[in-house]
Amino acid sequence: MAVLNFTRLQDLIDQDALKGKRVFIRADLNVPQDDAGNITEDTRVRASVPAIRAALDAGAAVMVTSHLGRPTEGEFKPEDSLAPVAKRLSELLGQPVELKQNWVDGVVVAPGQVVLLENCRVNKGEKKNSDELAQKMAKLCDIYVNDAFGTAHRAEATTHGIAKFAPVVAAGPLLAAELDALGKALGAPQRPLLAIVAGSKVSTKLSILQSLADKVDNLIVGGGIANTFMKAVGLNIGKSLAEADLVGEAKTIIDKMAARGATVPIPVDVVCAKEFSPTATATVKDVKDVADDDMILDIGPKTAAQLAEQIAKAGTIVWNGPVGVFEFDQFAEGTKTLAQAIAASKAFSIAGGGDTLAAIAKYNIADQVGYISTGGGAFLEFLEGKTLPAVEILLQRSAAK
Repeated sequence: MAVLNFTRLQDLIDQDALKGKRVFIRADLNVPQDDAGNITEDTRVRASVPAIRAALDAGAAVMVTSHLGRPTEGEFKPEDSLAPVAKRLSELLGQPVELKQNWVDGVVVAPGQVVLLENCRVNKGEKKNSDELAQKMAKLCDIYVNDAFGTAHRAEATTHGIAKFAPVVAAGPLLAAELDALGKALGAPQRPLLAIVAGSKVSTKLSILQSLADKVDNLIVGGGIANTFMKAVGLNIGKSLAEADLVGEAKTIIDKMAARGATVPIPVDVVCAKEFSPTATATVKDVKDVADDDMILDIGPKTAAQLAEQIAKAGTIVWNGPVGVFEFDQFAEGTKTLAQAIAASKAFSIAGGGDTLAAIAKYNIADQVGYISTGGGAFLEFLEGKTLPAVEILLQRSAAK
Protein backbone atom coordinates (compact mmCIF):
# COMPACT_ATOMS: atom_id res chain seq x y z
CA MET A 1 0.00 0.00 0.00
CA ALA A 2 1.74 3.14 -1.19
CA VAL A 3 1.35 6.60 0.27
CA LEU A 4 -1.69 8.06 -1.45
CA ASN A 5 -1.50 10.93 -3.93
CA PHE A 6 -4.66 12.97 -4.42
CA THR A 7 -5.75 16.54 -5.08
CA ARG A 8 -6.43 18.53 -1.91
CA LEU A 9 -8.69 21.52 -1.36
CA GLN A 10 -5.57 23.42 -0.27
CA ASP A 11 -3.90 22.70 -3.65
CA LEU A 12 -6.81 24.41 -5.42
CA ILE A 13 -6.72 27.36 -2.99
CA ASP A 14 -2.98 27.74 -3.60
CA GLN A 15 -3.75 27.93 -7.34
CA ASP A 16 -6.44 30.58 -6.68
CA ALA A 17 -8.87 28.18 -8.37
CA LEU A 18 -11.90 28.81 -6.10
CA LYS A 19 -12.59 32.48 -6.73
CA GLY A 20 -16.16 32.93 -7.98
CA LYS A 21 -16.59 29.14 -8.26
CA ARG A 22 -19.44 26.99 -6.91
CA VAL A 23 -17.99 24.51 -4.41
CA PHE A 24 -20.00 21.48 -3.23
CA ILE A 25 -18.68 20.03 0.06
CA ARG A 26 -19.79 16.60 1.29
CA ALA A 27 -19.27 16.86 5.05
CA ASP A 28 -20.08 14.44 7.88
CA LEU A 29 -22.57 16.35 10.05
CA ASN A 30 -24.32 13.25 11.41
CA VAL A 31 -24.52 14.47 15.02
CA PRO A 32 -26.39 13.01 18.01
CA GLN A 33 -29.55 14.86 19.07
CA ASP A 34 -31.94 14.68 22.01
CA ASP A 35 -35.70 14.10 21.67
CA ALA A 36 -36.28 17.82 21.20
CA GLY A 37 -33.84 17.90 18.26
CA ASN A 38 -31.05 19.72 20.12
CA ILE A 39 -27.50 18.71 19.17
CA THR A 40 -25.95 16.95 22.18
CA GLU A 41 -22.38 16.67 20.82
CA ASP A 42 -21.12 18.94 18.02
CA THR A 43 -17.59 17.65 17.31
CA ARG A 44 -18.42 16.77 13.71
CA VAL A 45 -19.95 20.17 13.02
CA ARG A 46 -16.89 21.93 14.46
CA ALA A 47 -14.58 19.62 12.49
CA SER A 48 -16.31 20.58 9.22
CA VAL A 49 -15.71 24.32 9.67
CA PRO A 50 -12.09 24.58 8.39
CA ALA A 51 -13.00 23.30 4.89
CA ILE A 52 -16.05 25.61 4.66
CA ARG A 53 -14.15 28.61 6.01
CA ALA A 54 -11.22 27.99 3.62
CA ALA A 55 -13.55 27.83 0.59
CA LEU A 56 -15.39 31.00 1.65
CA ASP A 57 -12.14 32.87 2.27
CA ALA A 58 -10.95 31.82 -1.20
CA GLY A 59 -13.99 33.56 -2.74
CA ALA A 60 -16.19 30.53 -3.46
CA ALA A 61 -19.96 30.13 -3.36
CA VAL A 62 -20.28 27.20 -0.94
CA MET A 63 -22.85 24.41 -0.73
CA VAL A 64 -22.54 21.83 2.06
CA THR A 65 -24.51 18.63 2.52
CA SER A 66 -24.50 15.60 4.82
CA HIS A 67 -26.63 12.68 5.87
CA LEU A 68 -28.27 12.69 9.30
CA GLY A 69 -29.68 9.54 10.87
CA ARG A 70 -31.39 6.93 8.70
CA PRO A 71 -34.13 8.64 6.71
CA THR A 72 -36.33 6.84 4.19
CA GLU A 73 -35.45 7.93 0.65
CA GLY A 74 -38.11 10.11 -0.90
CA GLU A 75 -39.94 10.64 2.41
CA PHE A 76 -38.77 13.72 4.27
CA LYS A 77 -39.72 13.90 7.97
CA PRO A 78 -39.03 16.84 10.31
CA GLU A 79 -36.73 14.71 12.51
CA ASP A 80 -34.50 14.10 9.45
CA SER A 81 -33.83 17.82 9.00
CA LEU A 82 -30.39 19.41 9.16
CA ALA A 83 -32.02 22.58 10.60
CA PRO A 84 -30.25 22.26 14.01
CA VAL A 85 -26.96 21.81 12.14
CA ALA A 86 -27.60 24.92 10.00
CA LYS A 87 -28.14 26.93 13.20
CA ARG A 88 -24.93 25.61 14.80
CA LEU A 89 -22.91 26.13 11.61
CA SER A 90 -24.05 29.76 11.34
CA GLU A 91 -22.90 30.31 14.96
CA LEU A 92 -19.50 28.74 14.28
CA LEU A 93 -18.95 30.55 10.96
CA GLY A 94 -20.31 33.86 12.21
CA GLN A 95 -22.57 34.27 9.17
CA PRO A 96 -26.03 33.06 8.08
CA VAL A 97 -26.29 29.50 6.78
CA GLU A 98 -29.57 29.05 4.92
CA LEU A 99 -31.04 25.53 4.76
CA LYS A 100 -32.18 24.58 1.23
CA GLN A 101 -34.91 21.98 0.65
CA ASN A 102 -35.45 20.16 -2.68
CA TRP A 103 -32.07 21.30 -3.95
CA VAL A 104 -31.14 18.63 -6.51
CA ASP A 105 -32.47 20.58 -9.53
CA GLY A 106 -30.82 23.89 -8.66
CA VAL A 107 -29.39 26.06 -5.88
CA VAL A 108 -28.86 29.81 -5.79
CA VAL A 109 -25.73 30.75 -3.85
CA ALA A 110 -23.33 33.70 -4.35
CA PRO A 111 -19.58 33.92 -3.70
CA GLY A 112 -18.97 34.48 0.02
CA GLN A 113 -22.26 32.76 0.91
CA VAL A 114 -22.75 29.27 2.33
CA VAL A 115 -25.92 27.21 2.15
CA LEU A 116 -26.68 23.85 3.75
CA LEU A 117 -28.42 21.38 1.46
CA GLU A 118 -31.01 19.29 3.31
CA ASN A 119 -30.24 15.69 4.36
CA CYS A 120 -28.77 14.04 1.25
CA ARG A 121 -30.05 10.58 2.15
CA VAL A 122 -33.64 11.76 1.63
CA ASN A 123 -32.90 11.99 -2.13
CA LYS A 124 -34.03 8.96 -4.13
CA GLY A 125 -31.00 7.09 -5.45
CA GLU A 126 -28.48 8.39 -2.87
CA LYS A 127 -27.73 5.03 -1.22
CA LYS A 128 -27.78 3.13 -4.53
CA ASN A 129 -25.26 5.62 -5.98
CA SER A 130 -27.59 6.53 -8.85
CA ASP A 131 -25.74 8.03 -11.84
CA GLU A 132 -28.80 10.10 -12.72
CA LEU A 133 -28.85 11.71 -9.26
CA ALA A 134 -25.05 12.11 -9.22
CA GLN A 135 -25.05 13.87 -12.60
CA LYS A 136 -27.70 16.35 -11.42
CA MET A 137 -25.66 17.11 -8.30
CA ALA A 138 -22.45 17.46 -10.32
CA LYS A 139 -24.16 20.16 -12.43
CA LEU A 140 -24.65 22.27 -9.27
CA CYS A 141 -20.91 22.83 -8.83
CA ASP A 142 -17.58 23.64 -10.45
CA ILE A 143 -15.63 21.85 -7.71
CA TYR A 144 -16.61 18.86 -5.55
CA VAL A 145 -14.87 18.43 -2.18
CA ASN A 146 -15.22 15.27 -0.09
CA ASP A 147 -14.47 15.97 3.57
CA ALA A 148 -16.39 13.01 5.07
CA PHE A 149 -13.99 10.14 5.83
CA GLY A 150 -16.62 8.45 8.02
CA THR A 151 -18.66 7.65 4.89
CA ALA A 152 -15.71 6.91 2.57
CA HIS A 153 -16.38 3.15 2.68
CA ARG A 154 -19.84 3.64 1.16
CA ALA A 155 -20.38 4.18 -2.57
CA GLU A 156 -23.25 6.68 -2.49
CA ALA A 157 -24.25 9.48 -4.82
CA THR A 158 -22.76 12.27 -2.65
CA THR A 159 -19.58 10.34 -1.75
CA HIS A 160 -18.75 8.54 -5.01
CA GLY A 161 -21.16 9.21 -7.90
CA ILE A 162 -20.83 12.99 -7.92
CA ALA A 163 -17.03 12.65 -7.91
CA LYS A 164 -17.23 10.80 -11.24
CA PHE A 165 -19.01 13.70 -12.94
CA ALA A 166 -17.96 16.96 -11.20
CA PRO A 167 -15.55 19.10 -13.29
CA VAL A 168 -12.90 19.16 -10.51
CA VAL A 169 -12.68 16.99 -7.37
CA ALA A 170 -10.58 17.29 -4.22
CA ALA A 171 -10.20 15.97 -0.69
CA GLY A 172 -11.06 18.35 2.15
CA PRO A 173 -8.68 18.81 5.09
CA LEU A 174 -10.37 16.18 7.32
CA LEU A 175 -10.35 13.47 4.65
CA ALA A 176 -6.79 14.40 3.62
CA ALA A 177 -5.56 14.16 7.24
CA GLU A 178 -7.10 10.68 7.63
CA LEU A 179 -5.54 9.45 4.38
CA ASP A 180 -2.15 10.96 5.26
CA ALA A 181 -2.20 9.30 8.70
CA LEU A 182 -3.29 5.91 7.35
CA GLY A 183 -0.78 6.13 4.51
CA LYS A 184 1.99 6.93 6.99
CA ALA A 185 0.98 4.08 9.32
CA LEU A 186 0.44 1.35 6.73
CA GLY A 187 1.88 2.63 3.43
CA ALA A 188 5.34 3.70 4.57
CA PRO A 189 5.64 2.84 8.27
CA GLN A 190 8.64 3.32 10.51
CA ARG A 191 9.55 -0.16 11.76
CA PRO A 192 8.84 -2.02 13.95
CA LEU A 193 5.15 -1.72 12.98
CA LEU A 194 2.99 -2.84 15.90
CA ALA A 195 -0.79 -3.32 15.76
CA ILE A 196 -3.17 -3.79 18.66
CA VAL A 197 -6.42 -5.43 17.56
CA ALA A 198 -8.83 -6.20 20.36
CA GLY A 199 -12.51 -6.80 20.76
CA SER A 200 -14.98 -9.43 21.77
CA LYS A 201 -14.97 -11.51 18.57
CA VAL A 202 -12.36 -12.76 16.13
CA SER A 203 -15.09 -13.08 13.48
CA THR A 204 -15.71 -9.31 13.31
CA LYS A 205 -11.97 -8.59 13.04
CA LEU A 206 -10.74 -11.71 11.21
CA SER A 207 -10.12 -10.01 7.86
CA ILE A 208 -8.26 -7.18 9.65
CA LEU A 209 -6.10 -9.71 11.53
CA GLN A 210 -5.39 -11.60 8.28
CA SER A 211 -4.50 -8.39 6.42
CA LEU A 212 -2.24 -7.09 9.21
CA ALA A 213 -0.56 -10.49 9.63
CA ASP A 214 1.22 -9.81 6.31
CA LYS A 215 2.34 -6.31 7.29
CA VAL A 216 3.11 -5.92 10.99
CA ASP A 217 6.09 -6.95 13.11
CA ASN A 218 4.04 -7.45 16.29
CA LEU A 219 0.32 -8.16 16.43
CA ILE A 220 -1.08 -7.70 19.94
CA VAL A 221 -4.51 -9.28 20.35
CA GLY A 222 -6.81 -8.51 23.27
CA GLY A 223 -10.28 -9.09 24.68
CA GLY A 224 -12.26 -12.09 23.45
CA ILE A 225 -9.94 -12.23 20.42
CA ALA A 226 -6.97 -13.00 22.73
CA ASN A 227 -8.95 -15.82 24.35
CA THR A 228 -9.38 -17.49 20.95
CA PHE A 229 -5.62 -17.15 20.30
CA MET A 230 -4.85 -18.58 23.76
CA LYS A 231 -7.06 -21.57 22.97
CA ALA A 232 -5.16 -21.94 19.67
CA VAL A 233 -1.90 -22.51 21.58
CA GLY A 234 -3.54 -25.06 23.89
CA LEU A 235 -4.26 -22.94 26.98
CA ASN A 236 -7.36 -23.44 29.13
CA ILE A 237 -9.54 -20.32 28.99
CA GLY A 238 -12.31 -21.62 31.31
CA LYS A 239 -15.72 -20.18 30.39
CA SER A 240 -14.24 -17.07 28.75
CA LEU A 241 -15.73 -15.58 25.61
CA ALA A 242 -14.07 -17.20 22.59
CA GLU A 243 -14.89 -18.66 19.16
CA ALA A 244 -13.95 -22.32 19.02
CA ASP A 245 -14.63 -22.51 15.25
CA LEU A 246 -11.96 -19.86 14.60
CA VAL A 247 -9.15 -21.45 16.61
CA GLY A 248 -7.70 -22.82 13.35
CA GLU A 249 -7.70 -19.34 11.78
CA ALA A 250 -5.93 -17.96 14.87
CA LYS A 251 -3.28 -20.69 14.63
CA THR A 252 -2.76 -19.92 10.93
CA ILE A 253 -2.15 -16.23 11.73
CA ILE A 254 0.37 -17.15 14.49
CA ASP A 255 2.23 -19.55 12.13
CA LYS A 256 2.15 -17.13 9.18
CA MET A 257 3.73 -14.37 11.28
CA ALA A 258 6.26 -16.68 12.94
CA ALA A 259 7.43 -17.80 9.47
CA ARG A 260 8.64 -14.26 8.75
CA GLY A 261 10.00 -13.54 12.24
CA ALA A 262 6.98 -11.57 13.46
CA THR A 263 5.07 -12.30 16.66
CA VAL A 264 1.62 -12.59 18.18
CA PRO A 265 2.41 -12.25 21.91
CA ILE A 266 0.24 -14.64 23.95
CA PRO A 267 -0.60 -13.48 27.53
CA VAL A 268 1.44 -15.00 30.37
CA ASP A 269 -1.00 -13.87 33.06
CA VAL A 270 -4.63 -12.75 33.06
CA VAL A 271 -7.26 -11.16 35.30
CA CYS A 272 -10.17 -13.53 35.94
CA ALA A 273 -13.59 -13.43 37.59
CA LYS A 274 -16.34 -15.96 38.21
CA GLU A 275 -18.98 -13.68 36.67
CA PHE A 276 -19.25 -10.76 34.25
CA SER A 277 -20.43 -7.83 36.36
CA PRO A 278 -19.25 -4.41 37.57
CA THR A 279 -18.95 -5.83 41.12
CA ALA A 280 -17.15 -9.07 40.18
CA THR A 281 -14.03 -9.88 42.21
CA ALA A 282 -10.89 -9.71 40.05
CA THR A 283 -8.13 -12.31 40.53
CA VAL A 284 -4.75 -12.24 38.77
CA LYS A 285 -3.67 -15.71 37.60
CA ASP A 286 -0.84 -17.26 35.63
CA VAL A 287 -2.33 -18.50 32.33
CA LYS A 288 -1.68 -22.14 33.29
CA ASP A 289 -3.79 -21.70 36.46
CA VAL A 290 -7.05 -20.60 34.79
CA ALA A 291 -9.89 -22.75 36.19
CA ASP A 292 -12.81 -24.19 34.22
CA ASP A 293 -15.26 -21.74 35.83
CA ASP A 294 -13.04 -18.64 35.26
CA MET A 295 -13.82 -15.82 32.84
CA ILE A 296 -10.76 -13.93 31.53
CA LEU A 297 -11.65 -10.22 31.53
CA ASP A 298 -8.25 -8.52 31.18
CA ILE A 299 -4.55 -9.19 30.61
CA GLY A 300 -2.45 -9.50 33.76
CA PRO A 301 0.23 -7.07 35.00
CA LYS A 302 3.20 -9.16 33.73
CA THR A 303 1.67 -9.37 30.25
CA ALA A 304 0.81 -5.65 30.29
CA ALA A 305 4.43 -4.81 31.25
CA GLN A 306 5.83 -7.03 28.45
CA LEU A 307 3.51 -5.47 25.88
CA ALA A 308 4.32 -1.95 27.11
CA GLU A 309 8.01 -2.78 26.44
CA GLN A 310 7.16 -3.80 22.85
CA ILE A 311 5.16 -0.58 22.41
CA ALA A 312 8.15 1.46 23.66
CA LYS A 313 10.34 -0.09 20.91
CA ALA A 314 7.81 0.40 18.08
CA GLY A 315 8.28 2.86 15.23
CA THR A 316 4.58 2.88 14.25
CA ILE A 317 1.52 1.84 16.29
CA VAL A 318 -1.98 1.08 14.99
CA TRP A 319 -4.53 0.71 17.80
CA ASN A 320 -8.03 -0.68 17.50
CA GLY A 321 -9.75 -1.90 20.64
CA PRO A 322 -9.23 -2.11 24.43
CA VAL A 323 -7.56 -5.31 25.73
CA GLY A 324 -9.98 -5.89 28.62
CA VAL A 325 -13.38 -4.90 30.00
CA PHE A 326 -12.04 -1.41 30.72
CA GLU A 327 -15.52 -0.07 31.60
CA PHE A 328 -15.12 -1.94 34.92
CA ASP A 329 -12.12 -0.48 36.77
CA GLN A 330 -10.97 -3.83 38.20
CA PHE A 331 -10.52 -5.09 34.59
CA ALA A 332 -9.12 -1.84 33.16
CA GLU A 333 -5.45 -1.98 34.16
CA GLY A 334 -4.29 -3.76 30.98
CA THR A 335 -5.90 -1.18 28.68
CA LYS A 336 -4.67 1.65 30.93
CA THR A 337 -1.06 0.35 30.88
CA LEU A 338 -1.05 0.02 27.08
CA ALA A 339 -2.75 3.41 26.62
CA GLN A 340 -0.11 5.06 28.76
CA ALA A 341 2.66 3.23 26.89
CA ILE A 342 1.26 4.50 23.57
CA ALA A 343 1.05 8.02 25.03
CA ALA A 344 4.69 7.85 26.17
CA SER A 345 5.96 6.31 22.92
CA LYS A 346 7.96 8.32 20.36
CA ALA A 347 6.34 6.21 17.60
CA PHE A 348 3.75 7.57 15.19
CA SER A 349 0.44 6.22 16.52
CA ILE A 350 -2.99 6.06 14.90
CA ALA A 351 -6.07 4.93 16.83
CA GLY A 352 -9.64 4.31 15.75
CA GLY A 353 -12.92 2.62 16.67
CA GLY A 354 -15.56 3.65 19.19
CA ASP A 355 -14.26 1.70 22.22
CA THR A 356 -10.71 2.86 21.50
CA LEU A 357 -11.84 6.49 21.47
CA ALA A 358 -13.65 5.89 24.78
CA ALA A 359 -10.43 4.46 26.30
CA ILE A 360 -8.41 7.43 24.99
CA ALA A 361 -10.93 9.78 26.64
CA LYS A 362 -10.97 7.76 29.90
CA TYR A 363 -7.17 7.93 30.25
CA ASN A 364 -6.94 11.49 28.92
CA ILE A 365 -4.25 10.78 26.30
CA ALA A 366 -5.86 12.33 23.19
CA ASP A 367 -3.09 14.89 22.72
CA GLN A 368 -0.42 12.15 22.98
CA VAL A 369 -1.78 9.95 20.19
CA GLY A 370 -0.36 10.81 16.74
CA TYR A 371 -3.73 10.67 14.97
CA ILE A 372 -7.20 9.72 16.17
CA SER A 373 -9.39 8.45 13.33
CA THR A 374 -13.02 9.53 13.37
CA GLY A 375 -13.86 7.03 10.65
CA GLY A 376 -15.26 4.01 12.50
CA GLY A 377 -16.21 1.57 9.73
CA ALA A 378 -14.04 3.36 7.15
CA PHE A 379 -11.00 3.08 9.45
CA LEU A 380 -11.58 -0.66 9.95
CA GLU A 381 -12.07 -1.29 6.22
CA PHE A 382 -8.83 0.57 5.45
CA LEU A 383 -7.02 -1.67 7.98
CA GLU A 384 -8.49 -4.68 6.18
CA GLY A 385 -6.76 -3.49 3.03
CA LYS A 386 -10.09 -2.78 1.34
CA THR A 387 -10.42 -0.05 -1.25
CA LEU A 388 -12.71 2.70 0.01
CA PRO A 389 -14.95 3.76 -2.90
CA ALA A 390 -14.92 7.48 -2.07
CA VAL A 391 -11.11 7.44 -1.82
CA GLU A 392 -10.64 5.33 -4.96
CA ILE A 393 -12.58 7.80 -7.14
CA LEU A 394 -10.52 10.73 -5.77
CA LEU A 395 -7.32 8.85 -6.61
CA GLN A 396 -8.59 8.01 -10.12
CA ARG A 397 -9.60 11.60 -10.85
CA SER A 398 -6.30 12.92 -9.44
CA ALA A 399 -4.29 10.46 -11.57
CA ALA A 400 -6.26 11.36 -14.71
CA LYS A 401 -5.45 15.07 -14.52
